[in-house]
Amino acid sequence: MVDMATIHPTAVVDTDVQLAEDVVIGPYCVVGKGVSIGPGTTLDARVVITGNVTIGRENRLYPNSVIGCCPQVLGMDQNSKMGGVVIGDRNAIRENVTIHPSRHEGRLTRVGSDSLLMVGAHIGHDCLVEDRVVLSNYVQIAGHVKIETGAWFSGLAASHQFVTIGRWAYIAGLAGLNRDVPPFLIVSGHYPPRVRGVNKRGLLRAGLSEQQQEHIYEAYRRIYRVGGPLLSNAEELARQDGLDENVRAIVDAIFKSSQHKFGRYRESQRA
Repeated sequence: MVDMATIHPTAVVDTDVQLAEDVVIGPYCVVGKGVSIGPGTTLDARVVITGNVTIGRENRLYPNSVIGCCPQVLGMDQNSKMGGVVIGDRNAIRENVTIHPSRHEGRLTRVGSDSLLMVGAHIGHDCLVEDRVVLSNYVQIAGHVKIETGAWFSGLAASHQFVTIGRWAYIAGLAGLNRDVPPFLIVSGHYPPRVRGVNKRGLLRAGLSEQQQEHIYEAYRRIYRVGGPLLSNAEELARQDGLDENVRAIVDAIFKSSQHKFGRYRESQRA
């Protein structure tokens, strides 16, 4: 498999790798033992991939991106036991992006398909990033974060560990997330971040009908604009018969977040 790939003479590629025959490895790249790279994927220049890393089809990794180096955890180094990274298909991984493996042997950091990770973005250990996600320049994602399909981070935003960002949510630039974000909403600010409205562009990207969009807007008004405790408003809405599935996703996210004192559902599963 390695012999069929196009490998620049300055690249360093271990003999114990799996490369599809049309993979392109550019100048000064380093591909370490155990790496697997699928068809149509290109490593531009000075890309480093090491450890238990599997990359799918038609990805493009831009210069100086680094995938699979050990997590930034005190006491760990490249010789420590750790998990791996799995990346799907058709992702653009821009310059200086870093993605770390799980800190636990046998577990994975996962990145889905059709996402854009812009310059300097970081995805920490044990994260789950679903499909069609955008991380803008220098977005910083701590460990154990879940980013659902279609979520969009604007530049220099950051997330505390164990936070969940719901599908098609929009995180404004410079935001600092320390609690979960329900689907379809716009959040800005930091400690605490605030829900500012409905992500209209996200609803369109998700392909929702006008009726589905109106259900989400009405749910936003009833939960966030009428006053009173957020959880009580969500509970009242949840009792409505025939609740729209997207509205149900919003109220379920609020319920899950409320299970942990800091508003981070995944933290309640930490053990």
